[in-house]
Amino acid sequence: MEVGLFPLGLVLLPTEQVPLHIFEPRYRELIAECLDSDEPFGLVYADEDGVRQVGTLATVVEVTDRFEDGRLNVVVEGGERFRLLELTEGRSFQTGTIEPLADRDDPAPKEDVERAIALFGRLVELTGADVELSVEELEPPSYTIGSRFELASELKLELLEETSERVRLRRLCEILETVATAVIRQREIAERAAKNGHVETS
Repeated sequence: MEVGLFPLGLVLLPTEQVPLHIFEPRYRELIAECLDSDEPFGLVYADEDGVRQVGTLATVVEVTDRFEDGRLNVVVEGGERFRLLELTEGRSFQTGTIEPLADRDDPAPKEDVERAIALFGRLVELTGADVELSVEELEPPSYTIGSRFELASELKLELLEETSERVRLRRLCEILETVATAVIRQREIAERAAKNGHVETS
């Protein structure tokens, strides 16, 4: 299967929705074709080291703005993952042949799902984030929960590439615990600084 590719400095998880500003003519052409055909494009993480091999099929779920010069503001949603087999040419935008990347039959145990939900609630409370989570939406839990927070691209790529939901959810729990600890630590430092102007860093 050949798809149009949109290399970006972000990782899109399945079920995650992100806003994109489309300004380059080649990507305006790509998005226009996807809107006309109601087909997804491939969003792949790219940096100075190049394009990664695992990406996400992205569908435009909303066009929020159309500008006179052709630029667009859109919201895209992550769908199925894929493995990039080969980059291809012939269009103004990058294209590539891909194959689906499916999970192994290794579901997360109930206690891990409950732990992830609890960590989610703890982080929401700590940060005051306006984020909701419905238990009915947890499919799969790792992506549904992981997509609710701004995580570093390297961490999200790690989650995207993992093909075991059990392993992936446990890794996500480790990440959320680390984030929660960092938030608590920052709060303690801020409180000490506010009280006496001295910060204890050890």
